[in-house]
Amino acid sequence: MYIAALFAAFACTPAEQGEYADFERVPLQSEIKNVQPMTGIVLWNTHSKVNTDKVQLEYSYMLYNDVCKGQGVYDWTPMDRLLEQAASRGHQVVVRFRYTYVGKECAVPDYIKEWPGYEEMKGQSEGRTTYFPDWRCEELQRFHLEFHQKFAERYDKDPRLAFVQTGFGLWAEYHIYDGPCKIGRTFPSKEFQETFFKAMQNYFKETTWSISIDAADSFYSPLKAKKELLDIPFGNFDDSFMHETHHEYNRECWMFFGEDRYKIAPRGGEFSYYSNYDQKHCLDVEGMYGRTFESQVEEYHMTYILGNDQPSYQTMDRIKEASMSMGYKFEIKDFRVKGDEAAVLIANIGVAPIYRDAYVSVGGVKGEYSLKKLMPGEEQWIRIQGKGVSAEAVPQIECDHLVPGQKIEYKADIE
Repeated sequence: MYIAALFAAFACTPAEQGEYADFERVPLQSEIKNVQPMTGIVLWNTHSKVNTDKVQLEYSYMLYNDVCKGQGVYDWTPMDRLLEQAASRGHQVVVRFRYTYVGKECAVPDYIKEWPGYEEMKGQSEGRTTYFPDWRCEELQRFHLEFHQKFAERYDKDPRLAFVQTGFGLWAEYHIYDGPCKIGRTFPSKEFQETFFKAMQNYFKETTWSISIDAADSFYSPLKAKKELLDIPFGNFDDSFMHETHHEYNRECWMFFGEDRYKIAPRGGEFSYYSNYDQKHCLDVEGMYGRTFESQVEEYHMTYILGNDQPSYQTMDRIKEASMSMGYKFEIKDFRVKGDEAAVLIANIGVAPIYRDAYVSVGGVKGEYSLKKLMPGEEQWIRIQGKGVSAEAVPQIECDHLVPGQKIEYKADIE
């Protein structure tokens, strides 16, 4: 016999819907009219069109030496400013700290550059003088771990932060395809990488972090040799999404990390810069190279994509439309009430889960079942009981990880 205490809420399987035969079905109409929080096309925070409701996410590189001003001395003002700016526009941030960028000096903190024995390498990458960190330096390794620990302590639960990307090499994208590439020298040793992966698992409890799909390459990472590291719940990003031969190397890399990894952490990336054609046509409704963007979103269960150049080639309405094909999407398929009890049948009709806890509420009473568990194609009965529940109360989806102005919408067509 099902017994519910006041204010308690329980999750039920679809097979139990017969239990609600004596509940009154309540008509409910609702539409998803906007890009959902933590999903969609991402513009850089400096883009001239970033102040728009057509996107929900902003992106920025960050530099380690902008935050670390000395051994153990951290000034998080640049990060705080980035988050504040995005939140003021009703957006959240995807951030990636990096050391190496083509044509630029290395972003290793100044005190480490002066450390005894530390010696950066200078080389040509894409025809430009580029500086690479000295990963032989034990202080650099210690700092790298400490930095991410302090970063997580400060921002892990910050609703302004959507996702974290991390990595090594050029742009922190897990490769040095042009320039001095020496494992243990310009790229960290596989032993240190293993230490870093395990540490990140302990540092971040709420925020998902992702590495490039190029980490599938055994030359750079320890993941092929130590498959147990794949049990760590990190996500992936792909910096050349949609290019002509994406179905070859890129797909192989995606599949290395597991076909179902999207169930535990987000898949993201950036539109291909292999050619101007890729940037100009990646969001064409008719697609390119025999594939449409929406078909690739569905195939790879994508949650977000960096598309900073897209306003130059597509309308903001098309960017919004493409964004709405990404990530989670909820539909309430049945809503029934009996006294102070409600039963809500909700489905995820998107291509990925939501990666933060979110809950159905009725009349201010929140269910216990986290929609984070609801995978694409799945549905779940949620039973809610408490003062405030009534046929007049419209169901809501509540999530603590939103900034002012954001709302999780749902579809409903219940007569």
